[in-house]
Amino acid sequence: MAVVSSASASSRKVLPLLLKPISNSHLFPFSSINHYSTLPKPLVDQVTKAFHQENLNLLDPKIVSKLQSHQVEPILFHLRSKPSSAIRFFEWSENFLGFNHTLESYCGLVHVLLSKRLFDFARRVFDSMARKFGNLDVLSVLHKGFNSYGSNHSTVCSFLVENYCRIGMVDRSVEVFFRMSELSIPVSPYALSAMLCSLVDSNRIDNILDVYEEMGNGLREEQCRDFNVYDFVINGFFTKGEVEMALNFHRAMIERRFAVDIIACNKIIKRLCKGNFIEVASKYFSFIANVGPKPSLVTFSTLISGYCKELRLEEAFDLYTLMRTMGIAPDLIIYSILIDGLFRVGKFEEGNHLLSAALDRGVKLDVVVFGSIVNGYVRVGDLEKGIETYNGMLKEGITPSIVTYGILINGLCQKGRLPEACGIFGQIMKRGIEPSVCTYSSLIDGFCKWGNLKDGFDLYKDMVNKGHTPDVIVYCVLITALSKQGRMIDALNFFNEVVKRGLRPNVFIFNSLIDGWCRLKRIKDAIKLYIHMGMYNIIPDIVAYTMLIKGLGEKGRPGEALILFFQMLKQGFSPDVVTYCALVDGFCKQKNPTAGLRIFELMLDNGVNPDITIYNVLINMFFKEGCLKNASELFRKVQECGPEPDIVTYNTVICGYCSLKMLDEGVQLYEEMKCGCIKPNAITFTILIDAFCKEGRMDDASFFFSTMLETGREPNVVTYSCLIDGYFKTYNMKNAFELHEEMLWNNIAPNIVSYSILIDGLCKRGLVEEASVAFHCALDQNSLPDLVAYGILIRGYCKVGRLADAMMLYNRMLGDGILPDSFLQTALAEYCLQDAQEKTQVKK
Repeated sequence: MAVVSSASASSRKVLPLLLKPISNSHLFPFSSINHYSTLPKPLVDQVTKAFHQENLNLLDPKIVSKLQSHQVEPILFHLRSKPSSAIRFFEWSENFLGFNHTLESYCGLVHVLLSKRLFDFARRVFDSMARKFGNLDVLSVLHKGFNSYGSNHSTVCSFLVENYCRIGMVDRSVEVFFRMSELSIPVSPYALSAMLCSLVDSNRIDNILDVYEEMGNGLREEQCRDFNVYDFVINGFFTKGEVEMALNFHRAMIERRFAVDIIACNKIIKRLCKGNFIEVASKYFSFIANVGPKPSLVTFSTLISGYCKELRLEEAFDLYTLMRTMGIAPDLIIYSILIDGLFRVGKFEEGNHLLSAALDRGVKLDVVVFGSIVNGYVRVGDLEKGIETYNGMLKEGITPSIVTYGILINGLCQKGRLPEACGIFGQIMKRGIEPSVCTYSSLIDGFCKWGNLKDGFDLYKDMVNKGHTPDVIVYCVLITALSKQGRMIDALNFFNEVVKRGLRPNVFIFNSLIDGWCRLKRIKDAIKLYIHMGMYNIIPDIVAYTMLIKGLGEKGRPGEALILFFQMLKQGFSPDVVTYCALVDGFCKQKNPTAGLRIFELMLDNGVNPDITIYNVLINMFFKEGCLKNASELFRKVQECGPEPDIVTYNTVICGYCSLKMLDEGVQLYEEMKCGCIKPNAITFTILIDAFCKEGRMDDASFFFSTMLETGREPNVVTYSCLIDGYFKTYNMKNAFELHEEMLWNNIAPNIVSYSILIDGLCKRGLVEEASVAFHCALDQNSLPDLVAYGILIRGYCKVGRLADAMMLYNRMLGDGILPDSFLQTALAEYCLQDAQEKTQVKK
């Protein structure tokens, strides 16, 4: 460790001389081998044999009675080959013979233990020795035993340094350190760190500086290189929050003209930035900029990077300006960091301006800078600019890295531009670059999100065949895609297959599977998966609980959902507004508004702020229960106090008005929407069109339908079905059929509801044959008939006397597992189809 000037003599004066020399008249010095040989041989032999064999009966009481306290240490020397025997003899002589052990005896036992590296036992002996001889010169006594015991000098002395600190005798530890330096005995890094930790904890900067100086003057050069005292001390002060002490230490280093290496300072700034202590790093930087050493390019780049990671670009550019003022030219790394920071916050104009400045100064851009720019554009959704930068990169002759390729592929996949993403992937393969798991994952995710599971699984197989190990993200993407398409058997088979290959499933994979079963309304299977999570030691998260609570509510089982809710609370989870909303909605759908409102009150009591979704549920519940006043008051409350109503809120209120035959109020709210921020959407128009049709006001329904088309809102199958039903009910078959043809022309596929409306309209006009054709069209389009569709056509056949056809269709319905309701049974009885009724009873 370099020291500009030496002040060893003066620095030594700051340490009090604590060690009291001990006269030989009070101590038996460590004996030489000759001294050991003067012990009575029978005594030595008996004691050694008895304690090695752990048999005290071998001791002759007459001989033992002649044993004296000063003979303990020589006997310990003879027992040194077996430390356990030495420990037992030491304790026996104290407890049985009543010896008051001398310092030499303690030091002898310490030598025996440390020579065998029995540090724990040695610490216990040291603690007892320190209590008894705390003020005596232990090091001198230990030092006399080195020749006899052959102990390692550094091990024994470092042991003293460490353990004096451990028991709080820091001054004694420091004194031993200086004595070691005088004797050219190296201190171990562990002991040195223990001593420095104690000095840092007690804020003893002067002592630390003395140690620093001594290491530069008296200790071995290699030890100084291996242990950076400056770094250790500064980090110690920063770690315990003593920023001012750290800066004072640095100032004292400079004042005493110790050389402080800027490289060490850079490492400290980097460590602070990584630990998210950017304010401390900034203060430290300002300090060294004022008192030295002079910051380097690395110093600036490290702190600028720290600021940019926290998106504090103003401070980053202040440093950029300062470094140029100090005559330090920014390099490629500085420009890369700043450009990336600007692009991350969407400041593309400033980023491009800085890019031009770098080029003007002759900085040659590399793949990292281009990658940052591409990533910035892709992150904000400006894919075209990202591709333009990528092409510019190729023109400059810079080969993109796998990271840049991955960013582009991910961006293209998110936009659904899969052919282009595949083209980029092809370029990777063509250039001989090995795609990363992340690249595969992005492309597989793209295929799956856009419904192309076949290509997604083909790419997965290609990935495995080329020796890549898919990570849990890839498996999660594939399982999620299968689950969202309702292919739960395939999803579970794939899950079991990859688990056998060693996949450790996580909560996200289970959530995907649970969500798949909930989408199919198979809540029983979803709960089985929830139970199955325990087999993998996976704790369900709040998402899993919320999906199950919502699924149970939708299946009309809010009581079980409430039980699960309380289980979630017992597990320590704090439900969010989505969980409460699912529970409230479940009770509301079961016409239990009291329970729903109590859950809502519980949510407020627990400090969870309601969002507009839960208010929408409550407004809908009030309308369904006929509580117009409550619904209106709640709607006015959210309008005035928030949260801000959304399109669902307005549609819910309009639908509520229409359900209570208050169509004029619904239209009035629609007019208010036209003038407000939230404009009517296709659902708004469909609600009003349906209400007009039900009241037979087809002109108004047609007007709203035309307005819907004029404002660019696209009608769906529900919109067309409402209008077609209205025309049929007002005997306007021509318009009904024309509208049906228009729906088909616009590539809107009819569903079973629209087919049922068409079949009903035809049957009521006696056009049963045409109705039968429509029924079979539904079958051809994979629109499976329900009880309503079957019932309409069966009654149609009966009305025109085609009872045999009615019976055939009825039998088909039973074969499809659909049982008649009371309305259909009455129709069958009316036409004396008793046999059919008997079959029904058998079927039941």
